[in-house]
Amino acid sequence: MASKILTDLEKEATCPICRKQLTEPLGLACGHALCPSCITVDREEAEEGSGKECSCPVCGTGSPHENLWANQHQADTVEKLGELKLNTGVEKKIAFCALHGEKLQLFCKEDQKVICWLCERSQEHCGHHTFLVEEVVQECQERVQAALQRLREEQQEAEKLKAAIMEDRIAWKHEMKTERQWIESKFCWLRRALHNEKQRELRILEEKERKTLADWEQAEDEMLQQSQVLEELISELEHRSQWAAEELLQDTSGILKWSEIWTVRKPKTPPRKTDTRLEFPDLRRVLCLYRELKDIQGYWEDFTLNPVNLNLNLVLSEDHRQVRAVPIWPFKSDNYGILGSQYFSSGKHYWEVDVSNKTAWVLGVYCRKPSVKLASRLSTAHLKTWSRYKPEHGYWVIGLRKKHGYRAFDESPTFDPKVLALSVAIPLRRIGVFLSLEAGTVSFFNITDNGSLIYQFHKCCHPQPLYPYFNPGNCPAPLTLCRP
Repeated sequence: MASKILTDLEKEATCPICRKQLTEPLGLACGHALCPSCITVDREEAEEGSGKECSCPVCGTGSPHENLWANQHQADTVEKLGELKLNTGVEKKIAFCALHGEKLQLFCKEDQKVICWLCERSQEHCGHHTFLVEEVVQECQERVQAALQRLREEQQEAEKLKAAIMEDRIAWKHEMKTERQWIESKFCWLRRALHNEKQRELRILEEKERKTLADWEQAEDEMLQQSQVLEELISELEHRSQWAAEELLQDTSGILKWSEIWTVRKPKTPPRKTDTRLEFPDLRRVLCLYRELKDIQGYWEDFTLNPVNLNLNLVLSEDHRQVRAVPIWPFKSDNYGILGSQYFSSGKHYWEVDVSNKTAWVLGVYCRKPSVKLASRLSTAHLKTWSRYKPEHGYWVIGLRKKHGYRAFDESPTFDPKVLALSVAIPLRRIGVFLSLEAGTVSFFNITDNGSLIYQFHKCCHPQPLYPYFNPGNCPAPLTLCRP
């Protein structure tokens, strides 16, 4: 009915001659209304009083020029039609109620439809909650825009995650290449005797690489799927933002609600750091060192670094397995290191530390000795960092001083510890620490060099608990406690 009303108005406001909308319509004696330019008359002669009449082009009825009159009714019809055409949304398509012919200005929440004021008072909508259409449309549009903005932000986050995953994947593949080169170099001079072992280890590494790369690809696929879902949701919302109000309000697809709660989920990815423990000892010591190291690694303790009383110039990683030194200029802070989260009073205990790329570090075992008097403790606190490292003060440690090589700090009768230069065939990258309270020893092993012994302290028995000790020195590279 609403469309019929609009059609009737357009028909009434259209000139029957030029078929265009009437402009300043003039009425004739026969009742027809025409545009001034469509009325056939010789105006000059009419003005001279020649008595000629205007003839109606529709019915041919003559009408004196003096009887032409401005048809205000037709002009009002044209104006009303123009106002209807300027209206938007509901007013363009559903301006009037099909049942009552009144304007559709209300929205029934229960029935989810646009109604007029008479519909609101009818029995059908009695007791229902109604609102102005303009208010409901505005609220719905705001929800659409908010959800669209949120999804665009999620899309940006998804792109960042995809880029990060791709970058980590490339870095991981580079690490795998480095590991492969390291394995090849180890087998170079043992090729004949250890050929079969090499092939086995490479197969294990390749299988690990295949599985891990598959995990990376799965993570990328998951992010691709999430990106596709985001694009589809955004496309759906952009499409709905162009809908008419009635279509938008009656949309039951659930796309809007789903868009308001949908979030990007970061997929599970493999760890970036590889944990290869493949070691190839000298052929003449292969069985002895291999069996000894395997026996010792059976006592591997899984603990973390203790963040309590952390020095100002030390930064601990989120998993409490990595510590590094940072400058706090212009202040100068003494570095007293950090202890492990677990202490030992008996038995055998083992752990490994990664010191790759570091130019300074100290690690080993520490014991708080109650026999040291307070005055002695205070004086010890002001000792140079390297001077306090001796068993008398509760330290059984080895370390690396920049440009001074590897050192062991043992007992001595003098004020300074007995500093022993350590000779290693291969630079230390990964160090194993083995504490045997039964034997009273602390042993250090070069895991990079097939588990060869670096140094061993004796007479380490003490009634007080012993703690793993770590000091990253003044080198910014991290010192890492390895996982079992």
